[in-house]
Amino acid sequence: MNEYLEFKKELESLKTNDKKPTLLLHSCCGPCSSYTLMFLKEYFDITIYYYNPNIYPSSEFDKRLEEQKKVIDIVDKNIKLIFRKEDYTIYEDAVKGLEHLGELSKRCYNCYLFRLEELCKVANDLGFDYFTTTLSISPYKSSKWINEIGNNLNSKTSKYLYSDFKKDSGYQKSIAFCKEYDIYRQDYCGCKSSIKEHMERLEKKAQIS
Repeated sequence: MNEYLEFKKELESLKTNDKKPTLLLHSCCGPCSSYTLMFLKEYFDITIYYYNPNIYPSSEFDKRLEEQKKVIDIVDKNIKLIFRKEDYTIYEDAVKGLEHLGELSKRCYNCYLFRLEELCKVANDLGFDYFTTTLSISPYKSSKWINEIGNNLNSKTSKYLYSDFKKDSGYQKSIAFCKEYDIYRQDYCGCKSSIKEHMERLEKKAQIS
């Protein structure tokens, strides 16, 4: 079964509804939300949930939040935004003992997991029809893991929406959007480990050149 084609069919079926269903969309950052919002706003009444305790330092969290607001203003001012700024220790507890592992490891899986669990809880508590995340737009994130987690989450009111927004050149479109509107695109995922990994890549690149 081609899950992406099934997903597209489900979206088209929603057009027959008299009213758009509500979607709580977890956003990891403004750039990743840009194409995702443009794609989904035709089908859903969207509220963004900006929940990312993995972002370090605190000033970076705030900077990315401001870019998220900017993206919303550009794409559709009717899109709503809720956010929670939590202590970085929430992330540290989620990946304890896994800090040494690289990107696309169990460390990242656990980071997806605790944020999606929170997303599901809030979607259920607030009565959203659907919930999903922008995370899958990145080629550096595992869509397989994201959808595995999402489909395993239980919500009485909300349905998990399949997520692989890198399809149809979604990632490239998000880059073009950021260039056109001068949106800040971070050069590391968010956590301390990803900062270290980014610096190591820069050092290797400098040695080669």
